[in-house]
Amino acid sequence: MQEPIGRRWALPLLFLVLAAVPFVAQWLGEPFYVTLGARILIYALAALALNLVLGFAGLVSFGHAMFLGLGCYAVGILSFYGIGNGWVQLAVCIGVCALVALVVGTVCLRTSGIGFIMITLAFAQMFYFLAVSLREYGGDDGLNIYEASAFGLFDLGGSQPVYWAAWALLLAASLAMLRLRRSPFGMILRATHANPRRVDALGYSVFGVRLAAYVASGVLTGIAGLLLANLTAFASPSYMSWPVSGELIVMVVIGGLGNVLGPIFGAVAYLLLEEAFKSVTQHWMLLMGPVVVVIAMLARGGYGRSLAWLRPRRRAQPALVMEAQAPAQIKIHEASV
Repeated sequence: MQEPIGRRWALPLLFLVLAAVPFVAQWLGEPFYVTLGARILIYALAALALNLVLGFAGLVSFGHAMFLGLGCYAVGILSFYGIGNGWVQLAVCIGVCALVALVVGTVCLRTSGIGFIMITLAFAQMFYFLAVSLREYGGDDGLNIYEASAFGLFDLGGSQPVYWAAWALLLAASLAMLRLRRSPFGMILRATHANPRRVDALGYSVFGVRLAAYVASGVLTGIAGLLLANLTAFASPSYMSWPVSGELIVMVVIGGLGNVLGPIFGAVAYLLLEEAFKSVTQHWMLLMGPVVVVIAMLARGGYGRSLAWLRPRRRAQPALVMEAQAPAQIKIHEASV
């Protein structure tokens, strides 16, 4: 099936526009736009990671900010002891986030629905209060990071290097997600959301597939946290708080659940609206709340639905043709059901 032209060109056009932001900011003499753009890219990367479990697998993780905070503290604590090597920090970030995601996922995925939501929230709050209790590393006040992550020929000191690092990682992650969505693993993962009992009956481990996705999502969110720590030169327990997890969920919903590029559009829309409302009033959430509700109600499907008009009209295939094209094992299972 040929993909619509709008969808085919959405990825390159989006990243070309994002690549132009630093040059436009320099031309306007507004370096703040680079910092804002870097923050948008970092949160877009975290939202893209969350979309792997929320959009593909239908798992509402209300504690994903935990991994964002772990990535920040991987940089902050190592920097506190004079370890500024970015590769070491990245390895520690990946290792810690993978281990935590494996443990948390093993526990949380034994449940579903509201149980899964509450357990992920509980684990995130545990790590939040753990960070608050670490007085040696600033406690509730957070931890200043005086040395940027150094990766040999380049480091992440300043908003420009962080911007380009986040841009490159987001592009790579988007391409990987596009490939993953159409891969056998991605199809099975999405099938666990549509009908987990049928996936289990076909011989696939629903728990194993979801756990692998949850670990991968946690690691990618942790890498976003590493970039955030370098952008702000700060690691704070507030990065692990439940409102941050809620913001990531809102970004994914605004962009469209399951759409690969949706979280990026959602992050851009949400954070630009936040900056606009903050310039109007300090009670900007009073304005943001109704806007998010309206978007969620009127733009169901998010970014993906917004491009629906580009799809060519096709006549529905007859049921007999669809049945003939279905895999034999699925037809046998359907007959048994």
